[in-house]
Amino acid sequence: MSTHPLSDGYTISDDPARLDLDRVHAFLSQESYWALGIPREIVERTVRHSLTWGVYRGAEQVGFGRVISDKATFAYLCDVYIDAAHRGRGLSKALVAAILAHPDLQSLRRWMLVTADAHQLYEQFGFTAPQHPERYMEIHRPEIYR
Repeated sequence: MSTHPLSDGYTISDDPARLDLDRVHAFLSQESYWALGIPREIVERTVRHSLTWGVYRGAEQVGFGRVISDKATFAYLCDVYIDAAHRGRGLSKALVAAILAHPDLQSLRRWMLVTADAHQLYEQFGFTAPQHPERYMEIHRPEIYR
């Protein structure tokens, strides 16, 4: 487990024991555009089966991100957020940098993510639109939690 101190009393930690699952669930189920209505049991399962990071100010969790990966070739970055009251401080940039620097994720040949509105953030780290979008397929069920 590692902790990254930031300015103004903020830290980023990959210790899942520190996560405030009530807070993560509340954000994802009520404020995110991608997981509205997600049941708490599903959030708990995603945390158990992912690498996770929390952003904290003191003991209070103010952000979150997770990665689904085989830790060898592929990773999917998802559920990245910073609470609205803490945005504008570079925390999402610091969070993505900490995630990408994780030692278990250094030999990957492909990273993926989906975003509707944070392209500028992720482009700073080398993310681009797929070079061959015709090769990508999906099953997408956006209403599954409603």
